Amino acid sequence: MSNHQRLDDGMRWRIVGRLEAGQYQFQICREFNLTPSVVCNLWKQFQDSGFIKRKLGKGRPKAPTATEDRYLSIIARRNRGATASQLSRDLYAASGTRVSRVTVSKRLHETGLFARRPAVCVALNSTNRRVRLAWCREHRDWSIDQWATVLFTDESRFSLNTDFRRTFIWREPGPCYLPSNVREIDHYGGGGLMVWAGIMLDGRTPLHVFERGTVTGVRYRDEILESYVRLFRGAVGPEFILMDDNARPHRAFLVDEFLESEDIRRMDWPARSSDFNPIEHVWEALGREIAARNPPPRTIQEMKTALLNEWDQLPQEMINCLISSMKSCCKACISVRGDHTRY
Repeated sequence: MSNHQRLDDGMRWRIVGRLEAGQYQFQICREFNLTPSVVCNLWKQFQDSGFIKRKLGKGRPKAPTATEDRYLSIIARRNRGATASQLSRDLYAASGTRVSRVTVSKRLHETGLFARRPAVCVALNSTNRRVRLAWCREHRDWSIDQWATVLFTDESRFSLNTDFRRTFIWREPGPCYLPSNVREIDHYGGGGLMVWAGIMLDGRTPLHVFERGTVTGVRYRDEILESYVRLFRGAVGPEFILMDDNARPHRAFLVDEFLESEDIRRMDWPARSSDFNPIEHVWEALGREIAARNPPPRTIQEMKTALLNEWDQLPQEMINCLISSMKSCCKACISVRGDHTRY
């Protein structure tokens, strides 16, 4: 049955015209499929006022007001970790207006505030910020030819049970715990591999897998510097620069002696600045490829084979793009005065 709100102006005038012509209301209700109250109210409205348009209701008053909306936005920006329920209670304590957490969320969305996971960064003290800022200012004006002589190196560990949480699946809205929609993870079992690699413009080292044990200064010198870095230095020439972070094996006395004997220049690297190293993005891309393999690696040997295969298939264009963006990375750090570093 139609109701009063669905009648357009044309139908209203036709009904009034037939009523004025003497047609009965029950006949009009049957013809237009209307309830008797609709026709009766329409005829009464026309007799009283001479108009047939429905009066617009005032509706429920908006709560909170515009001033209270601004208050919610201000306290949300001051305390960004506050929940919508906490903001609702703060508003009630300040103005006496009681609103639901859903209303608070809607008002914050209107001002451009949305609930998102915070970026996780490494803690930096004043010395770290000062050194990072000085390093960026020093390398801000480096040309591509200068960055082309730098070999960016790093170690990374890949675990059999690591969930990178960057892969997605297609599933229906409801059954999220079906076996096909679940990825099982055991945080207390399995093993992993420590790997090392180096990247530079138009080149990269093979992926080196440390078989067993921890990485020490002796292993770093014998397995990495002698096998890979020394060869790259000979190919590039005296302009070659080695970038390695401040890990303890990298700063061992015997490592310094080896680099000095081979005339290998090392880049000064600010502490707690892993976000400057472009190879970190390569590790992330490699981890996504490993996590997306079907079936995933189940043993250490399968993990090793998968890592070597995926490393060889990584596009060199991506590595070149990452190294070419070092200038932009330095400028971005200067703009925030070295305050943040990605975890």
